[in-house]
Amino acid sequence: MAGDPKPISAAARHALEQELADLRDERRLVAGTLQDATDVGDQADQADQLRRADQLDRLDRRIRDITERLRQAEAAGPPSTDVVGVGSTVTVRFPDGVQETLQIGEAAEAFDQNLVTSDSPLGRALLGRHAGDSVHFDTPDGPSSAEVVSIGDVQSA
Repeated sequence: MAGDPKPISAAARHALEQELADLRDERRLVAGTLQDATDVGDQADQADQLRRADQLDRLDRRIRDITERLRQAEAAGPPSTDVVGVGSTVTVRFPDGVQETLQIGEAAEAFDQNLVTSDSPLGRALLGRHAGDSVHFDTPDGPSSAEVVSIGDVQSA
């Protein structure tokens, strides 16, 4: 992860901490199934051992990535409430009058319907904006726009 440390929202921090705990539990289970190399029998056993060792490597990489991301987020401090950035909570109003509160994140989570990635068209348009700014972005249905209502805590409609 290059550049300055980026803050993350409380919800994103919680999700990463939960994923980290789950990965550590999974790692303990996988590590417990690995056998001493001298105890490995036939080729099928050896192939199973290699698969588990690969799985352990994958888990270790993800654990390192999450740990580093959480460390960077801690160094960055809380998300700004002055300008939209990664980790910001942003309330926007669309041309039809609908207001939505969104999180600007680094990666999409299937379960989080209010997360907008920083590299999506809307996410890119919102980065660096202030409350009151209008943004324009492309959608699959054509050009669209929104107004930044607030940055930070959820605003009541």
